[in-house]
Amino acid sequence: MPIIVNLDVMMAKRKMSLNELSEKVDLTLANLSILKTGKAKAIRFSTLEAICKALDCQPADLLEYKKK
Repeated sequence: MPIIVNLDVMMAKRKMSLNELSEKVDLTLANLSILKTGKAKAIRFSTLEAICKALDCQPADLLEYKKK
């Protein structure tokens, strides 16, 4: 998939663990893990908004498009 999810990069920059982010955005560890590993097929805008708020970042910091 040409959409790259950089959630792990932003979490490292903010020194935030998956457990901490899970609590802040009220998502299960399993769902965040799927998103973090790039295996997610979709993301709700409300989820993206919550993650951006928790990590104090923009959607473009989390999602990247790369041509194949």
